[in-house]
Amino acid sequence: MERESSRPSRREIVAALAATGGIAACGLPGLAMAQGDLAVRAHDWDWLVGTWDVWHCRLRDRLAGSTQWDEFPGKSALWLTLAGLGTVDDNSLDLPGGTYRGLTVRAFDPAAGTWSIWWLDSRYPNMIDAPVRGGFVGDSGTFIGQDQYKGRPVTARFRWFETHGRRPHWEQALSTDGGKSWEVNWVNYFTRTAATPTLLPPSGVAPHDWDFLVGSWDVRHRKLKRRLVGSDDWDIFGGSLVNWPVLGGQGNVGDNRMDFPAGPYLGVGIRAFDPATRLWSSWWLDGRNPGAIAPPVRGSFADGVGTFVGDDVQDGRPVKARVLWSRITTKSARWEQALSVDDGKSWETNWVSDFTRRV
Repeated sequence: MERESSRPSRREIVAALAATGGIAACGLPGLAMAQGDLAVRAHDWDWLVGTWDVWHCRLRDRLAGSTQWDEFPGKSALWLTLAGLGTVDDNSLDLPGGTYRGLTVRAFDPAAGTWSIWWLDSRYPNMIDAPVRGGFVGDSGTFIGQDQYKGRPVTARFRWFETHGRRPHWEQALSTDGGKSWEVNWVNYFTRTAATPTLLPPSGVAPHDWDFLVGSWDVRHRKLKRRLVGSDDWDIFGGSLVNWPVLGGQGNVGDNRMDFPAGPYLGVGIRAFDPATRLWSSWWLDGRNPGAIAPPVRGSFADGVGTFVGDDVQDGRPVKARVLWSRITTKSARWEQALSVDDGKSWETNWVSDFTRRV
């Protein structure tokens, strides 16, 4: 469950933006939060917890001078993760051309003082979009990031309004001139239907690979203290997991707590299924580095065992990462993580987690 990457850390990115005035230029709430009270930040999204009917207004053609809009309904359900310093919302959008599902993942970075927001579109389940970042001032929130639209570099902006009102609303806009001007292309109006989040209806074509993991679990972890050095010295500690389906059953999310000897560590597992390849992608959002989502492992289940493999970096060294799910029953399961430095010819297991379902 502990993944490392060679990508620049969020702290390095923020330092560079601060030095160049990049954050201020984008108008992002941010660095002033860095020393703020985390207990306050953990309540930033409380107003969105629950289940919602959503009315969408979407510009038909973007960055083309269009004035034609499509309107359609949808639903959304939001859960808190990372002890309030993260959220996940599951969305159903009834577009004129057909319904699709999407997932929003958010996490707060105390070092940067900003929230990161990612979008996973069920029509493209092998990738998670580039994040927007920002925060709230009063009842409004602004989040900005770099993206591409039809191969063209753009700046993307999300804004929330009247977050504590009876009908919060969200808008998305793009800019082709670095934020000097904006074209709004999507507006959503939210009407609460339940104060607690409830699962949205399944798609009817979703696989049942992860049905065994839905629910609440106690976890016993064994973690190798040092990797790829021939060590046989392990830490043993407890933890917990709450897992639920999203994307109509073609995805699932796990909110994890691990009680390391040095103190608790939180993380979120995110999984999505690609019907075209019959493979699952599995990402990890590390609560200690909440401005980045680790590269995925991908794979499937066969004969009661799930095998997922991907590329990663350990201490600056390229490695293969492998995750196995095995010993699956209605009340228990085992998860194992291993690394390989010889392209999968041999593996060193560095983490074993045994799951026991809570009664």
